[in-house]
Amino acid sequence: MTFDIIEITDEELGKLSAVQMQLLRNAQKKKNELQFKKERDVELFNKLVFTNGMQNSSLAEQKRVELEAQFEYDVGIVREQLQYALKINEPYPNEDEDSEKVGYIVDYSLPYVDRYAIVRDYYLSIEDPAERMNLYTADDVARRYLGSYYTTLYNVLYTYSK
Repeated sequence: MTFDIIEITDEELGKLSAVQMQLLRNAQKKKNELQFKKERDVELFNKLVFTNGMQNSSLAEQKRVELEAQFEYDVGIVREQLQYALKINEPYPNEDEDSEKVGYIVDYSLPYVDRYAIVRDYYLSIEDPAERMNLYTADDVARRYLGSYYTTLYNVLYTYSK
């Protein structure tokens, strides 16, 4: 698939995560559909103009310009949404390193509920409550990975340590 919805080099394309690549593919597909629809509408309008004997009229050109403007507007929206979604889904700088440092899966594409369950299960597998709490409070990866769920999990783990 050729990607022309945004300017992207082959090197940048290779660095995209699976989620970002899917976002790019979906946006490109949407742009291609919009372009096909625009071209079909222009062709249909041209046929109508010619069938009505108005081939010397400027109506066909006016309609083409109008459809082109609508197409550019719609593609602009898709492009802006894509750029925003790509920015949101950028992997954290140390994501790969973080996965190697901790004993649980670090996947930022997962929803927070799934992240919470993964980290909770990992820490509950540690039998010594004092060691569990010490490791959890020192885990900066979990703090970043869980966001606001970090405190909730802290409270859960604390109740298990009593």
